[in-house]
Amino acid sequence: MAVIKTNSEQTRLLARLMRAEAESEGDLGMLMVGNVGVNRVLGNCLDFNNIRSIRDMVFQSPGGFESTQKGYFYQRARDADIRLARRSINGERTWPASNALWFFRPTGECPPTWFNQQQTGRFKSHCFFSPTAADCPRVYG
Repeated sequence: MAVIKTNSEQTRLLARLMRAEAESEGDLGMLMVGNVGVNRVLGNCLDFNNIRSIRDMVFQSPGGFESTQKGYFYQRARDADIRLARRSINGERTWPASNALWFFRPTGECPPTWFNQQQTGRFKSHCFFSPTAADCPRVYG
């Protein structure tokens, strides 16, 4: 059962985002991007107040995703990507992105914090950062 409201158009949008941000990281990396996206819609906290849909989350400015500025993002979602997006929408969580609201690709090691948020771990090229449960209880629900 979906943990956020969506429709087929927004599911495809999330699939495109997951592919554009993390295709080189494989299915697991793409699922982690999906976790971050779903958490931003669920959270209604910190930088993500009033993000109510996948579309709001993907195109948030400032604070959105760099891939939306590149042509690769605008390619059609593939069936495999859509299946991964549905898994994220249905609440499948993958550590270290389980409760994360942020990720980025550093040039070296992951810093312990990023904009005052604790690092939860690294997967391949990306570091993930999560808010506290006190700041964003819905992300931990």
